Order: sequence, then structure tokens, then C-alpha cells
Amino acid sequence: MISANDISVQFGGRSLFERVNVAFTPGNCYGIIGANGAGKSTFLKVLSGDLEPSKGEIHITPGERLSVLKQDHFAYDEYEVVRTVLMGNPRLIEIMEEKDALYAKEDFSEEDGVKAGELEAEFADLDGWNAESDAEFMLNKLGVPDEFHYLKMAELPSDMKVKVLLAQALYGNPDILLLDEPTNHLDLTAISWLENFLLDFENTVIVVSHDRHFLNKVCTHICDVDYGKITLYTGNYDFWYEYTQMRQRQARDQNKKNEQKIKELQDFINRFSANAAKSKQATSRKKQLDALEMIEMPVSSRRFPYVDFKPDRECGNDLLRVDHLTKTIGDRKVLDDISFVIHPREKVAFVGSDVVAKTTLFKIIMGELEPDEGSFKWGVTTSQSYFPSDNSSYFDGVDLTLVDWLRQYTTEQLEADIRGWLGRMLFSGDEALKKANVLSGGERVRCMLCKMMLSGANVLIFDEPTNHLDLESIAALNNGLIRYPETVLFTSHDHQFVETVADRIIEISGNTYIDRKGSYDEFLSTFDEEQLKHL
Repeated sequence: MISANDISVQFGGRSLFERVNVAFTPGNCYGIIGANGAGKSTFLKVLSGDLEPSKGEIHITPGERLSVLKQDHFAYDEYEVVRTVLMGNPRLIEIMEEKDALYAKEDFSEEDGVKAGELEAEFADLDGWNAESDAEFMLNKLGVPDEFHYLKMAELPSDMKVKVLLAQALYGNPDILLLDEPTNHLDLTAISWLENFLLDFENTVIVVSHDRHFLNKVCTHICDVDYGKITLYTGNYDFWYEYTQMRQRQARDQNKKNEQKIKELQDFINRFSANAAKSKQATSRKKQLDALEMIEMPVSSRRFPYVDFKPDRECGNDLLRVDHLTKTIGDRKVLDDISFVIHPREKVAFVGSDVVAKTTLFKIIMGELEPDEGSFKWGVTTSQSYFPSDNSSYFDGVDLTLVDWLRQYTTEQLEADIRGWLGRMLFSGDEALKKANVLSGGERVRCMLCKMMLSGANVLIFDEPTNHLDLESIAALNNGLIRYPETVLFTSHDHQFVETVADRIIEISGNTYIDRKGSYDEFLSTFDEEQLKHL
């Protein structure tokens, strides 16, 4: 068990949360939720011991091993991938190194033999003989193929390193597992495997995530970081949402009733307080008035942007035709003879384990890459707005305020109008005068969404738009795309986002191509368990 006892954290005079008392028990999965900046990741760092709280202490049951999803993607660059995974169980690595050192001795003594026997017994208890195969199995499930397993970590792309570090955290059956955004850079199939892994995990899991489907699937409890405190709720994310919304409605309704009652009592007191015949009644009403209290409604740190895309015109019958597209990146063919037709007002999710294939396809149809073979054609009535997975070129080195940055992408030139659009995306007041080159990942995404709203396009193309967004912004974007009346092409690793937006699914990975009408859950239901492993 791990518990936070009277924990308070302050940064520069600002209090993130105060006097937190919560215990995390085995067999449960706790989802940590809250707005960006509320202190979710900070709380995980306090639990892991990486950050000292301003007050209070963390208690872990003696002898229990805590495992943390590491955030430093360069810390293991000198190690092979499988070795990095095994390092998730430090004691196993110690035993392996001690054994190697003993067996390498030229003067191997009887005492060394006894010690080696003890190490071999403990090694077997830790299932050491299956360690490498277990690590490889986990890597494959998370989307790290065999050919990467014995490369140095330094040779891996950043998204692959994240998967290896996740495998490291999961490896070796830790007693307490701390995960900060574990679904980042995972495709939907890998996320499904992780969900099932955590459902079968018998120890304690504490996870920060912005993925609503993931939180609903794995969590037994929700820890809400808001109002300067951390409140524990039993149930998954949907239960927390419905319960807190109901409590807020009840509080608002009760306050309305109290306001009306206060007015009635005050009116009576004002009319009859000087009337001797009514003085006792007026005094009684005064006592009732004094006893009435309004329910305090604290200001939440959660803020919801307003996302609403309005096309300037409807598109015609011809929207997009893709014919026999083929593209090789480096020495790998990422697209192989891909053809499809997109029809007006379809909302198409492109899924599959090959992130590069999907991004490459979007770059080709947006004119950023040339195909090796094949062609594509947009209908003459279409206008496209594109959200790339990497938006750095829009912001890095751009020494403009957000007002001037957005002005580049709109015919509206009045500052008040531009500020109004920025305000929808939570950049109000001085926030609108921030420099574009200092924005956080989530702020950049909100700026890109604002740019797309101003485009008036009748085809929206999104490559992983939910990355870096908090739950409130994801929900706002989700609802905005559900309302959007024209065509959407998108990729996302957020299951609920795909399920609620898409009415057609295209699975694309190299020469693998599956195209089906219907929702994402309907698409998945057509495959057996073995087939799903390859999606």
C-alpha cells in the first residue's frame, strides 16, 4: 500500500493542493484527473519520491517495490532495448550481474559456489530464465517489433523509446505502478493490450491519463485534482463525471431555492418588524433567515474551450480520390498501392499500428510529400484545413504575439475580433499577447484549432489532434467534430474520440488495407482476437 499523509505542495507561493490524505490499496487502479497545471504529474512525482512535498509524507509498505514510467527518453541510450526493459526489476539485474561476475572468476571457490547457488535460486524465483522472452513478448504487444529488441536505445525513434520505457515500468510485477500518460504514442491495439494487462494486474496502479475510454476501462477509483485539493471517488471516469455533475446541479438548485426563501423571509421581516402584533413572527423569520446558508460553489481550475467549425460552403459530389499510392521512407515501403474514394460528409478514421504510414498519407494528400507512384485528386469544390502531428514549424522561431500569429490566417484584421477567437480557446486578456514561440504543447494545439475554425474549410484533416490536450479540451474538440456537417479525415489513439466521431474506418499499414463503414467498435467486432493483434 502507498499513502499520502497530510501532503501539501507549493510552487513560488502558489499552492497546488493542501492537506491531502489518501491511501492507495492493492487490487485497485486509481485515475488521476484534473486540468492542465492542476498538479497531476506533480502529485505522481511526490508519490514516487522524485519531489519533496512542502508538507507531509508518503508512506509505502516496507518491502514493496514501486515502479515508475520514466520520462527521460535519453537515460538508457547506452543499453540494448531488452536490457532496458529488464532494468524495470533492479533486483533481477543485480542478480544477473553478480552471477556473471562470479562465473567469470578464475579462482572460483567453494564459497563462490554456495553464493552462486543462492543467486540461482533467487533468479529462478524471479522467473529469470524467462526474463528475456517475457520482455520481448511485452515489447511486441506494445508495438516494438523483433528487429528493434537488440538495438541500442539511442538508435530508436522517440515514439519507440516511450514504448520501451512503458514495458520497463510494467515488467516484473511491481507492487505499486505509477504511470504518467502511458497511452501516449500507442496505437489503439497497443492501448487495448495495456488495458487488459492492467485489468489483470493484482497490485496497485496509479495513472494519469487524458484518455476517457482508458480511464473508464481500467479505473476502480478517480482522484480529482481541483479546488486546491485531491478528492477520491469510487468508480470510473464516467461515474465521477455523472456524480459531480449531479452534485453541482443539486447545489445550484438548492441555492436557487435558498435565494427565493431568503427573499421571502427578508420581505416579511421588512414589512412586519415594527408591527407589535407580528413582532414574534418577524423574530421567528429572522432566526430562519440566520440559519439559511448558501452552498459554497468554489471556482474550478477546469476550463472548457469552445470548438466549432463552420464551413463556408458545402462540398460537391466529388471529394477525394486516391489511386495506387506508393511511398517509401528510408528503406521501408510505408504505403503500398493504396486506393480509396472519400465521399461528401463522411467522417473517416485512419487506424493501424504504423504511425508513419498514416502521417505519410496525410502529407501526400496535403501536397507536402510526393508519392513514388500513384495519384490523388481533390474535388474542385473542396477546401482543406490540416492539423499535422508535428506543428513545430508553425511556432518555432516565430516572434509574434498570439494576436499577430492568428492574424496571418484570417481575413479578420480587427484586434477585438481576433481576441474574441482566441478567447474561445482560453487565451483571454494578457494571454492573447503571449509570444507564439513560448507556448506549451497544449497551447499550440488550441492555437492550431483556432486557425482551423477560421479557415471555413469543408474538409478537416487531423493527425493525432488529442495529443497534449486535457480532458476538457478533448471533450470540446470531440463535440465540435460531432457537430461539424462536412467531411473529416483523422487519426487518433483516443478510442472514445474515434468511436463517437467516425462513421467509416480505414485500417492502413504498408500493404495492409481494410475499409469498412460503421463505428470503430463495429469495426473491431468483425475480427477475432488473433486478427486484432495485427491491426
